[in-house]
Amino acid sequence: MTPGTRTVERDPGLQPERTRLAWRRTTLTGAAVAVLAAKSALHAGPSAPGVMAGALCAVLWLGLLGLAHRRIGALAGPRPAALTPRMAGAAVLCAVALAVCGAALVL
Repeated sequence: MTPGTRTVERDPGLQPERTRLAWRRTTLTGAAVAVLAAKSALHAGPSAPGVMAGALCAVLWLGLLGLAHRRIGALAGPRPAALTPRMAGAAVLCAVALAVCGAALVL
């Protein structure tokens, strides 16, 4: 620390709680997409591409759930670490791929 600078204690306020809730909403939305995709895939009878797409949606949702669980756990500390670009990219990739997979099954 250089002379004349002071450390400021971080007041976490409600920001970590809002972030936790946002991660939970995202995983809940992903779960709804995965369930609707599986229902759509099996609606007219199981087919190989439908089952594969449904399984892919389930795997993507589990990946998103794992990422969210790790991030929510990191937010529990007194000073949460910043979200790494790798984790942010993985979360975006899972969410977008899940939406594309779900849309492909519905259409």
